[in-house]
Amino acid sequence: MKINNPTPLLFLIALFYGCSGTRHIPEGDLLYIGHTIKVEKGNESKKTRKKIASNLDDLIRPIPNKSFLGMRPSLFFYNIFNNVKKDKGFKHWVKYKLGRAPVLMSKVDLEYNRQVIQNYVENNGFFNAGSKADSLRKGKKAEAEYNVKLNNQYKIKAVVFPKDTSVLAKEINKLKENSFLKIGKPYNLDLIKKERNRIDSKLKERGFYYFNEDYILTQVDSTVAKHEVNLLLKIKKETPQKAKKQYKINDVFVYPSFNLKKDTIANRKADTLNYQDLTIIDNKTVFKPFIFKKTLLFNKGDLYNRTTHNLSLNRLITLGTFKFVKNEFKVTNSTNQQLDAYYYLTPSQKKSIQIETLAKTNSANYSGGELNINWSNRNTFKGAELLKISAFSGLEVQVSGQNKGFNVYRFGGNANLIWPRFISPFRMSSGSAFVPNTTASLGYEHQKRTKLYALQTFNGLFGYTWKENERKEHNLNVLNMAYTSSSNISSLYKSQITESPSLQKIIDKQFILGSTYAYTYSNTMLKNRKTNTYFKGSLDLSGNLSSLILGANDSDNPKSILGVPFSQYAKVEAEFRYYYNFDKETTLANRIIVGAGMPYGNSKDLPFIKQFFIGGTSSIRAFQARSIGPGSYNGTATSSAFLPDQSGDLKLELNTELRTKLYHFVKGAVFVDAGNIWLINKNNEKSRAQFSGDFLKELAVGTGIGLRFDFNFLILRTDLAFPIRKPYLPEGNRWVIDGINFGDSTWRNENLIFNLAIGYPF
Repeated sequence: MKINNPTPLLFLIALFYGCSGTRHIPEGDLLYIGHTIKVEKGNESKKTRKKIASNLDDLIRPIPNKSFLGMRPSLFFYNIFNNVKKDKGFKHWVKYKLGRAPVLMSKVDLEYNRQVIQNYVENNGFFNAGSKADSLRKGKKAEAEYNVKLNNQYKIKAVVFPKDTSVLAKEINKLKENSFLKIGKPYNLDLIKKERNRIDSKLKERGFYYFNEDYILTQVDSTVAKHEVNLLLKIKKETPQKAKKQYKINDVFVYPSFNLKKDTIANRKADTLNYQDLTIIDNKTVFKPFIFKKTLLFNKGDLYNRTTHNLSLNRLITLGTFKFVKNEFKVTNSTNQQLDAYYYLTPSQKKSIQIETLAKTNSANYSGGELNINWSNRNTFKGAELLKISAFSGLEVQVSGQNKGFNVYRFGGNANLIWPRFISPFRMSSGSAFVPNTTASLGYEHQKRTKLYALQTFNGLFGYTWKENERKEHNLNVLNMAYTSSSNISSLYKSQITESPSLQKIIDKQFILGSTYAYTYSNTMLKNRKTNTYFKGSLDLSGNLSSLILGANDSDNPKSILGVPFSQYAKVEAEFRYYYNFDKETTLANRIIVGAGMPYGNSKDLPFIKQFFIGGTSSIRAFQARSIGPGSYNGTATSSAFLPDQSGDLKLELNTELRTKLYHFVKGAVFVDAGNIWLINKNNEKSRAQFSGDFLKELAVGTGIGLRFDFNFLILRTDLAFPIRKPYLPEGNRWVIDGINFGDSTWRNENLIFNLAIGYPF
């Protein structure tokens, strides 16, 4: 074989040689390339030996330089520049960001690693195990070798709990049933520690405020039988007397205006207000006392427990009124086993004004900004109520797509009053760590679509939000009202209505009066999990009470409120997300959305703002926003040059996205999206739009790649997508994979969609 230009080959050889990492190893030392662990075959199963070897792998230190196809690129980059004097710049970035110093064999402590191995196997019941450590030289490289002989694993023969007659011992004995230590299971030191922690946690729920898990001693008797042990749990002799006692709550003192900068406690003895079993010391009388009775869960005479302790603190924090919350318990005297509880609360600034500027994108491919001015009062009626009055103004434009040039201007205001409790004629309570909220809201928005029309929307709601815990949240809006009217309708838009009459419903007056409920479950805030899930289900009902009062049951002759026919419908929607984390840098994210809306009684159709749309930056990214469906209907064939009227009563969407870290703040993604919307009833203007048993054949499918730039305060997302299945094409020709041609400019113009957005799509 003749090589015309040897330069690339020489470069590869040089790169391979440089990446081997041995050129710059100090004289007399070797490059450490890793270790092997051999667990000798014995009485243990192959599965057990493999698991132990895998766990031991994670304990060995140091970690060698990473290799790829026999090369070590990090060493190559580290050795490019010998002397880097500055702590910044290109050379420093190459050497210390892309590169990594060689891990030398002289830094490997074989005996230390052997002891780590020995301790691990002994802590897992292999008391007679043996271990050896050695090294193997390979040229200028060296590898560590560890050999382990397990022998026999000891099992638990019996677990003996404290037998004395003390109150503490009796309480510990009550906890036997759910013990982590099971007869017949292998001895495991980590499990013993976990059991001590469990007992301590349970005792904290039973009044033992001063107890500590270190006061529990676990003795191991390995002489009881061959390869078996007895575990004897004992209370240490040096355990303090106060740790052996159960305590009840005596008095509860609250300092609502506590100042961290000076000793205010001593100066407030005279400013005392007794409210039920609370003692409130507050010389400013800033807060009404009932708010503390609703927030603090301890009552006089209650047995101390850690759960109530933590719940009360969390509830004080989630009031949103206090900047700092501090708590302590003090023994009233040495004999009566009672605790006084003290809560020191530093209020946040009562009134504030805040100006915000926001960058935003939406599913319709619009991007823009918004200016918000917010005025807040955090203690409006001295019951920790939050009054927030906001004014906003914004502009949204479409950089590319069907709506380019049709800009959206918005301005308006909102007034929200939030009570940190249930406001209801019925008795309602919540004992969770999160204070429930009651919200009343009024708002107005004026939206101007350039060259088209303007919409004015008045809205109001009254409802409740409460959380069972950090994962589960409920939102119930008992009253949810919206009134929309239009003005300044352009001749351009009127001409489009002539060609597509369904556009009329966008500008028709609408009146919605109903209730909504949403339930959200999420554990995505929990890190270091293999999987995370998110679920949100919502129910939206409108017009039922109005229909009952006015006797509305004929959509051809609808009843009106304030001269506007009110909407009557039921709408449900569910969204489920599943995240599988391969490691800290790679995640497979999945989402499914199912929704259905049904008009009835006083309405023939769902209100336009309540219908389903699909496509866009956070939906099916290979299609423009609102350009898919319903069904096999071809919206691109209409003459409308803006805002496709492709909405539906039913929705199905599926997304999957593989995300991985490429470099520090840059992540890459490969994704596939699918879905569509459908109409419940037949529409003569839209052929093939009605839902049928062949709905799976009408799914739009798109795929693509993207980059996510994570700047901590902002995640900028770019996606490049293209369709691989178009539902509006004739059946049998909907898959368009064969037509993909990135080299054809016509294909690119018709199929490639670039999405610029803020935040992850899901």
